[in-house]
Amino acid sequence: MTSTSSEAPFRTADLGTLVMMPWSGEAPDGADMPYLLVYSLGDTADGPEGTAAAVERLLRDKGLPVGGDLVDGTSRPSVPVTLLVESGAAVVTLHPLVAQCAPPPEWLAAATERGYAYLVFTTRAWPAAEPGKAVEPEALAEFAGAEETLQAAAHLVLPVRSVRR
Repeated sequence: MTSTSSEAPFRTADLGTLVMMPWSGEAPDGADMPYLLVYSLGDTADGPEGTAAAVERLLRDKGLPVGGDLVDGTSRPSVPVTLLVESGAAVVTLHPLVAQCAPPPEWLAAATERGYAYLVFTTRAWPAAEPGKAVEPEALAEFAGAEETLQAAAHLVLPVRSVRR
């Protein structure tokens, strides 16, 4: 018996422009926590709704719960997401995607100290936060801390890897 899927093949172009933004902040334990926020600009023909659906499909296809439990990559080596920190850059890989950013020194220090970073990969588009444009800390806190953003995201703790480790 043969079955066919009515679901269209996944196309990375449907994700729109993906942005990865680093920041650090005080965690409940009093030490800085390195965070990475990944979001789409929502800049496809289908707009933010289309990119939200594409990002959600990508995350679910990789076994990452959206709006669900925290995935602890430090104790689950089979997590399909990796974080490499080398030469002042943070590189996140979620096949077929590779995202890179240059975190500030305080982020790098927190990542080195903790040995992991907290990744929030949200399906919610943020068209106003374009690469190369400054984002005010208040705007970042408002978007990243919004219930709408957090409930529409996969949350992961990723071990920091380097070429030397």
